[in-house]
Amino acid sequence: MSVKPLRLPAPAKLNLMLRVVGRRPDGYHLLQTVFQFIDWCDWIELKPRQDGKISLSTPLADVPEASDLTIRAAKLLRDAVGIGWLGVHIAVEKNLPMGGGLGGGSSDAATTLLGLNALWELGLSIDVLAGLGLQLGADVPVFVRGYAAWGEGVGEYLTPLPDLPEPWYLVVTPPCHVTTGAIFSSPELTRDNKRITIGDFVAGRQENHCLPVVVKAHPQIGEAIKAVGAYSASPKLTGTGSCVFGTFDSEAGAQNAARNLSAEWRVFVAKGMNRSCVHGALGIA
Repeated sequence: MSVKPLRLPAPAKLNLMLRVVGRRPDGYHLLQTVFQFIDWCDWIELKPRQDGKISLSTPLADVPEASDLTIRAAKLLRDAVGIGWLGVHIAVEKNLPMGGGLGGGSSDAATTLLGLNALWELGLSIDVLAGLGLQLGADVPVFVRGYAAWGEGVGEYLTPLPDLPEPWYLVVTPPCHVTTGAIFSSPELTRDNKRITIGDFVAGRQENHCLPVVVKAHPQIGEAIKAVGAYSASPKLTGTGSCVFGTFDSEAGAQNAARNLSAEWRVFVAKGMNRSCVHGALGIA
């Protein structure tokens, strides 16, 4: 086992489209979506321990340490391999907003799984790690697999989309927290939308079916959509929000819009990526 700590990125994702096309008997919604990574990240530091303990620096406010996704990921991985003496101390540099639809918690969990697989020298395959990740959340597998993808089911059935454009994005974070469960339980959410194909998406079918419900519950998000729309055609909501994003051909264009919007909104500029930066950091092909 390596004795050196690992410091790894946990990138955000954007949902370039989100369709709600059904509901399973267990209440989970059936989706069609497109995931792409951006180069705005949390950072995860993993320091090996020899005493079998799994611990966390600075737990998130209102999140018990045992419930933190990085702790859960580490314990799940250790239990899966049945080596009880493996330990780690985890430190999270949290940059991605909670409740923003950027997948920060899922990405943190995925980076923990990938990093500990390397740190503990376990040699588990990506398929095995993705299967473990699904036990932690529907979005974790896409971060484990590390490629832009078309997602179906609850988001776990993934088809790689390696040739998506990788534009610059302006992302706006409105001052509100969206609870995904509240959006998906809303009686106003349409759940029987028609399925489409990847070709339909490429041709421009890029709706987010959660948007009307989210905007009604959080008017600031509608205001953010309008603000971004002044600089970028067809601004979108990622996931169930709250973050809103616009697409730009150049970094200069995105930075110009960011300067103009930053007086009123929390904004950042990021590059789209079809491969996750954590895969690059770990040398995963």
